[in-house]
Amino acid sequence: MHPVVLKHVGKTYHLDSVDVPALTDINLEIRPNCFTVISGPSGSGKTTLLNLIGCIDRPDMGEIVVAGQWVQKMSDDALSDFRARHLGFIFQNFNLLPVLTAYENVEFPLMLTKVSAAQRKQRVLALLDAVGLSERAQNRPGQLSGGQRQRVAIARALATEPKLVLADEPTANLDSQTGVAIIALMRKMQREHHVSFVFSSHDPQVQAEADDAIFIRDGRITSVERRTKTDEAAA
Repeated sequence: MHPVVLKHVGKTYHLDSVDVPALTDINLEIRPNCFTVISGPSGSGKTTLLNLIGCIDRPDMGEIVVAGQWVQKMSDDALSDFRARHLGFIFQNFNLLPVLTAYENVEFPLMLTKVSAAQRKQRVLALLDAVGLSERAQNRPGQLSGGQRQRVAIARALATEPKLVLADEPTANLDSQTGVAIIALMRKMQREHHVSFVFSSHDPQVQAEADDAIFIRDGRITSVERRTKTDEAAA
């Protein structure tokens, strides 16, 4: 099953008396267990597309299925619960809570679920170890470098064992060397956790790592490159 399917999706923003079309007739399938990158110039609609896939925004038309659920008609409360259970997010500004430690930031999304305290501890420690931050578990974000904060964000995104992780320009605020390390870590985590990653990115290093590359311009998908076979396709 594809983790994301969009059929004839459109989105228009209404600014004062002006209608600004952001996406037009988007038809797209995100393949399972893939590293998918959405690329395009500024204003092309890639962030809007990512927000629709992440159930942060709603389309004006068309159908969106995420993790097997028709999401466009869900209530706001249902969408919030769905995001918490099935989706992980990584942001270019990290979006860590500054008053919480690295451990507490990773644990935070689990507090919204029914995972027991013992299970939370086991999962958080395992994820911090996986991203190489076991010794920094009690540090707050202000005591961490940009690369370390992004590692915490990656661990947090995977805490609820989501089917899909979305990232908006995850290397934009990192130097090139740190960006390369973060891409390698995300790729490693994607493979080990068998989760689909979907990015928007201008970064050629991120684009080069893609299994699938989606190019968008003026709110329309101009091309989709399927660069590798998934396990499902090879079976």
